[in-house]
Amino acid sequence: MKLSSLSIESYSALPKRERRMVLGAAAVVALLFLFGVVLPLDRNVSHTQQRLSQKRADLSWMQSVAPELAAAAPPVVASGESLLVIIDRSARETNLASALTTEPAGPGSVSVRLQKVSFDALITWLASLAQVYGVSVESASIEKADAEGLANAALVLHMG
Repeated sequence: MKLSSLSIESYSALPKRERRMVLGAAAVVALLFLFGVVLPLDRNVSHTQQRLSQKRADLSWMQSVAPELAAAAPPVVASGESLLVIIDRSARETNLASALTTEPAGPGSVSVRLQKVSFDALITWLASLAQVYGVSVESASIEKADAEGLANAALVLHMG
């Protein structure tokens, strides 16, 4: 039987047993389509809509607290130390010194590389540098390392 000859008349002309088989095959195809395509797609759309809603709420909250954060500039400790000394000492205090490589990157800037460090420790260290010493991140490239929770980072830090 050709696909072009499918019609109600050709279906009616089939023996009863073959009509049941065609009907059963159609039901199986419909169920496969429903459970294999429609329902997963619907779940994915619902999940994406929830994530989008959460992201919008996060953005709204960030925009509402941005002026407050901008007004409360972090207190900078004027220690008179060079940026290299500050980076080295603070990295030792946070157990990042063994993974740290530094080199000057221009006036008031230092290029920093960290290999296989805890991402959480890295972010905490950068926040501490910003809050305590007024060190800002000019540029950053952070990538996932081999193990879970570890990262490799290439940063340019600037004092002032």
